[in-house]
Amino acid sequence: MASVELKNVRKAYGDVEIIHGITLGVPNGTFIVLLGPSGCGKSTLLRMIAGLEQISDGEISIGGKVVNTLHPKDRNIAMVFQNYALYAHLTVFDNLAFAMQLRRVAKDKIRQKVEWAAGILNLTPLLARYPRQLSGGQRQRVAMGRAIVRDPAVFLFDEPLSNLDAMLRVGMRTEIKELHQRLKTTTIYVTHDQIEAMTMADVICVLREGIIEQIGAPLEIYDRPANLFVAQFVGSPPMNIWHGEVAGDGELVFRSGDATLPLPPGAAVRRGQQIIYGVRPQHLLPSKSATALQAKVSVLEPTGAEIYIIAKTAGREICSVVQERVNLPPGSEISFTPLLDRVHLFDEHTGKTLNA
Repeated sequence: MASVELKNVRKAYGDVEIIHGITLGVPNGTFIVLLGPSGCGKSTLLRMIAGLEQISDGEISIGGKVVNTLHPKDRNIAMVFQNYALYAHLTVFDNLAFAMQLRRVAKDKIRQKVEWAAGILNLTPLLARYPRQLSGGQRQRVAMGRAIVRDPAVFLFDEPLSNLDAMLRVGMRTEIKELHQRLKTTTIYVTHDQIEAMTMADVICVLREGIIEQIGAPLEIYDRPANLFVAQFVGSPPMNIWHGEVAGDGELVFRSGDATLPLPPGAAVRRGQQIIYGVRPQHLLPSKSATALQAKVSVLEPTGAEIYIIAKTAGREICSVVQERVNLPPGSEISFTPLLDRVHLFDEHTGKTLNA
């Protein structure tokens, strides 16, 4: 196990800089997820840590040792890719053993390590099979096993579950998290899927366009987003937002066109201030209050455990998530009230949160 530290790391292709001076510390034994949309630089950052991409500037340390000029094989890391990259002509046993065989490790030591990894990943009954005889989830476990047998200081995962169907992804998320809890190896995991990030990570690092927007524990990122980008990217369905201003002669309220919404008690805003008002669908609830937000139902989307109410108000679409069984035909009138302690306010110009 080892810590990983990045100091002002940059990456440019010619005149185009895509990683803009990232500084990040990953303590020993931490499971950190690099989360962000496609093109934000998260996979490039992972490949630089692995040594598969040259850095343009800055410093990368693993276990306290600067590795800028070290070859990938000398960095004591193991990487699991989106593509399983298994050898089709080798059995599961030989796929797991291949790297150790190249290093001429003793046969009894190889068997011991392979059987240990296979036991952890429930691959023991599959050791004599070939990759073509395995399911997608089984192949991914073999790819993980090939990394485990190397006993690395750091695991690097580059969107390893993208090729799996929804049910397999849920199962593999659990397996990867249990694997980390068992081995305690420092793990850096890349994904654009915020559900993966929320369910697996000790720490989430949210990236956008080559910069870090926020670092924190999953629930901290969800409950206290640092800015509008994080608030909208983390959470499903996305946060409802309104652009408007603070108004009111006595008690201050938020106004956006014809819509009027209450402000959280003690909100750090002033009359006339241009702000963005945000509330997650789970915190925008149907209400019978006379002062509630009026809307018309567009469509209901049942997911089983919950129902998404998609409605229109003041010319814009909003979403509310409820657990009750509701029957609301399209066009029917409905009112919503936000949970005030879950409302998020952002500066109109910078996008930064005003709640903190």
